[in-house]
Amino acid sequence: VQRHKEYRQRIISNYQPLHRELFTMHAPSVLVPAFVKAVRDNTEASFRSIMAEPIPGIYTFEMLQPRFCEMLLSEVENFERWVHDTRFRIMRPNTMNKFGAVLDDFGLETMLDKLMNDFIRPISKVFFPEVGGSTLDSHHGFVVEYGMDRDVELGFHVDDSEVTLNVCLGREFSGGELFFRGVRCDKHVNTETQSEEILDYSHVPGYAVLHRGRHRHGARATTSGSRVNLLVWCRSSVFRELKKYQKECSSWCAECQREKKERQCISIAATKQELLKRIGNTSS
Repeated sequence: VQRHKEYRQRIISNYQPLHRELFTMHAPSVLVPAFVKAVRDNTEASFRSIMAEPIPGIYTFEMLQPRFCEMLLSEVENFERWVHDTRFRIMRPNTMNKFGAVLDDFGLETMLDKLMNDFIRPISKVFFPEVGGSTLDSHHGFVVEYGMDRDVELGFHVDDSEVTLNVCLGREFSGGELFFRGVRCDKHVNTETQSEEILDYSHVPGYAVLHRGRHRHGARATTSGSRVNLLVWCRSSVFRELKKYQKECSSWCAECQREKKERQCISIAATKQELLKRIGNTSS
């Protein structure tokens, strides 16, 4: 922790931002008006009025202003030029992406923290309460870059988060669809996908996808152009602590739910069989 703190401080002390207004969360400059209003109204009805839910647990909606997307893209490019010119060795967003940058590491942590607290958490409290949606208290914010000279695709995986926000920043591209294949706990992460869990989603600049971190997904190949996405992995220390003591994840893992229903059906069938046997014995 101390080494990472020192690493981040070295960057912030030397990197000169291109757009300083990005580093504060001024909602009208960042977010589209309909999204701001829905969160301020703070009801399930107001959230659903701006959202689509193509399959249970996946929410899509327009979120970021075009001007903000352009500014963030140019800020990331500016940071990458600085990294190249100074030969500064940076940490990439995760173990799967070889390209991209951690936004928290060069000064955007406070802005993204406010985005999580004021906008993502109220929605997550309503739609993801069973995975700590109301107690989100930390985040990992980064951009990923896809294209012929960048990462091309992303394999099947789950995120290290309770709730994930994924927003397309642009620019011109084809391909790169997200594919979702159901929510699973660690025990069932490699189990079969049910037909009702299958979703392919095509990115639109400025539009967000919000889902549980344990919702299995991946990204298909970006076949032309360049696609850059903003990711915010939102975490709950309360949920993570409680999870240590839970024996099953039936409230949110689809496979746990199926197993539970199967056990209930077997139990009911056995009870019926026993009752019929007793009735038969009584009659005779």
